[in-house]
Amino acid sequence: MYKSANLLLTSFILLIFLGVSCQETKNEEKEQLGDTSLKAKKPSIADVERGIRANIEASIEEDNGYFNIEKDSFNLSLKLVRVHTEYLSVLGPNKFFACVDLATTSGDVYDVDFFLDGDKDNMQVTRTDVHKLNGKPYYSWKQNKKDKTWHKIPVKQSSNRLLGVIEGTDNFTFTYQVQLPEFSEPAELWMPVAESDQFQTIELISMETPGKNSIIKDEKFGNSILHLELLPEDSNQKITLKYKVVRHEKAPYEEKNADLMTYLESSELIPVGDRFGILADEIIAKKQANTPLTEARALYDYVIDNVRYAKQGKYGTGDANFACDSKSGNCTEFHSLFISLARSAGIPARFAVGAGIPSERNDGGVDGYHCWAEFYAEDKWWPVDISEANKYTALATYYFGHHPANRIEFSRGRDIAPNPLPKSGPINFLAYPVFEVGGKPDLVQTKFTFVRAKEKS
Repeated sequence: MYKSANLLLTSFILLIFLGVSCQETKNEEKEQLGDTSLKAKKPSIADVERGIRANIEASIEEDNGYFNIEKDSFNLSLKLVRVHTEYLSVLGPNKFFACVDLATTSGDVYDVDFFLDGDKDNMQVTRTDVHKLNGKPYYSWKQNKKDKTWHKIPVKQSSNRLLGVIEGTDNFTFTYQVQLPEFSEPAELWMPVAESDQFQTIELISMETPGKNSIIKDEKFGNSILHLELLPEDSNQKITLKYKVVRHEKAPYEEKNADLMTYLESSELIPVGDRFGILADEIIAKKQANTPLTEARALYDYVIDNVRYAKQGKYGTGDANFACDSKSGNCTEFHSLFISLARSAGIPARFAVGAGIPSERNDGGVDGYHCWAEFYAEDKWWPVDISEANKYTALATYYFGHHPANRIEFSRGRDIAPNPLPKSGPINFLAYPVFEVGGKPDLVQTKFTFVRAKEKS
C-alpha cells in the first residue's frame, strides 16, 4: 500500500494551506496533554471517516447518484469505491485530511485528497485535489530544507510498462505447443482454442495436429475446445496452434443478456455461502461498504491483504477452501477466494484463464498460464487481477477495473463440460490440455512462446 512519512505536528499545520497526499500523511493521532475533558472532545480518526463519508453521501444524493468534481481541465462524475482509512488524519484544531478512491463508470479510478474544516460532528470539505489516476500520481510532495514546509511538485505521467502493464493495445503472435508422451492405448485430448471478443482479435494462423481433430463447444460458457482422438502411433508427436493477436486493454464493459444467475452459483471448488457468507458479511461491515462497487473493493482488498502468493501445498487447483485456510496460493486461489466471497455477498463474479505476455521484452517464452476474474456492478463487468495487485502494490488501484493489453484469454468458467466429456468428468478450468490414455488421466508437456509485432515507424 502507500508508504507513510513521519511528519511532525508542526509540519501538518503548515500543510493545511499547501495540501497533503495519501502517501505522506501519517495515520495516527497526536496525544494531547492537559484536561481530560479536552481529550474527550478531540476528534478521532473514526470521526474523520464519518465526516468524509457524510460529505460524499450528501453530494451523491444531491447530484443524482454521482460525486461530481469540476476543475478547469475536466469534469468528473464518480462513484465511491473506498475511503483510505489508513490515511485519515487530524491536521490540527478543526482541520482534517481524507483520501478517497472514486471511479468513473468507465472504470478509471481517481485517488482524491480532501481537506475538511469543522468539529467532530460537523465537518465540511474545503478543498479537493485529484491526486492520482489509476494509481499514477499527478503530483508528489517535496519538503523545503530551510523552513521544513511541504509543497507540490508535478509528476510526469509515465507508463506502467516496467511493472508488467502495457496500456492501450498490444499486437503479437502467440504459439501454444503440446508435446505428447509415449502411450500404448487409444487416447483423447482437450485443449482451449482462443477466440475473438470485444477485447481481443484472434486469427488462427496455423494448426498442426496428429490424429483426428474437431473443434467442439461447451454449452454453458461457450468456450471453443480442440478435441483430438489419438492412437499409439501418434506418440511423441507435437500439437501446435499459432495465433495472431491484437489485444486491447480491458476496462468495465456492458454485456447484452448477461446470465448473472450463472455467476452467483457455486461450483466444485468455488463454494457459495456458509463460511464464505459469514466472512464476506464481516469484511463488508468492517469497511462500511453499502454498494456492490464498494463491497467488491472491500473483498478485493481483503484477499490482497490476507493471501500470500506462494506455490506450495495444494496450490493451482483454484480451491477456495484451501485458499481460505492456507492464506496462500497462486492466481487460481486468489481469484477463487474472491469469487466465493463475491457470490456469497450477492455480487455476480466469474473466472477466466489465459496467459500474460511479458512487457519488458518482445519475444521468447511465456511463464505458464495466468487467470483473473470479473465482477458485476453498476450494470457492467469490472475486470480485476488480484494476484498481480498483490505482487505489485503500486498497481492495486489499476487492477481494480482493468486488465492490461499484454495478455491473451483462452477460456472462461469453471467445471467446463464439453461433449464429449473427459472420463475424469467436467474440467476444473481449461488452461493446459486434459489428456487421457485408455480413459485415465496422463500428462503432456506444454510450452507457450510469443513474438511482439514491430511498431510502425
